[in-house]
Amino acid sequence: MTVHDLTGDDVLVRWLPFRTLTGAEPGALPLYCLPHAGGAASAFRMWQRKLPGVAVQPVQPPGREGRHKEPPYLHMSELASDLADVVLADVELTSAGRRYALYGHSLGALVAFELVREIRRRGGPEPVHLFVSGADAPHVTYEPGPPVSGMTRPEVVALLRRLGGTPEWLLADPDALEMILPAVQADFTVKETYLYLEEPPLDVPISAFPSASDPRVAPAKVARWRDQTTAPFALHPFDGGHFAVFEQAARTQRLLAQALLPWV
Repeated sequence: MTVHDLTGDDVLVRWLPFRTLTGAEPGALPLYCLPHAGGAASAFRMWQRKLPGVAVQPVQPPGREGRHKEPPYLHMSELASDLADVVLADVELTSAGRRYALYGHSLGALVAFELVREIRRRGGPEPVHLFVSGADAPHVTYEPGPPVSGMTRPEVVALLRRLGGTPEWLLADPDALEMILPAVQADFTVKETYLYLEEPPLDVPISAFPSASDPRVAPAKVARWRDQTTAPFALHPFDGGHFAVFEQAARTQRLLAQALLPWV
């Protein structure tokens, strides 16, 4: 099921399950947060109420948590298009001046990037800021090794264990794995079939957060996000692995708040 199969507020509730629980004052700037491969809206749940003047809106793709019965996406173009419908509808309802920002981690960074380009093609309002972490720039992204979408279950579990961020109890529970692995492999299909197409750079400020010990992302390639904007670019390195921005949430939230201060 896609957003086109849904109507009215049901669309927003499914994609933005915590939209009424932000704790932000009316008129706060929406910050839509897109999760990593296999990740869910709950990854950003603890960020709510932590950014003054900002309404953190964790995005829930299908195939996980409250949407686990819905088939996950397999192609970037469909995901970006349907997500554009959702973001534009929510911005129209909730954002003074139709202003908003985007944050994407890992696969979510690429989805956020393609989401901005889809909105630009439609002539819609572009975000005031794009934040990316855990992802090489889209025009240089390359991960060696066998495709995750074709790995066996033990191979996927080994990869998730190496990346960190997934509780060990979950990786050791066969029933829990049955719940999460379809979304993980579908999301990696989206990433591994992604084809970057040349378009003009965005006119949107970008902040990128590389991690020094990320096993799948090179800090030098994260720095190449600067090629994707004509607006200001900032690079904020983190110590740690693939999920350093969550493990050091206070610093991440501080950087977000500083960058968004002119808009709140």
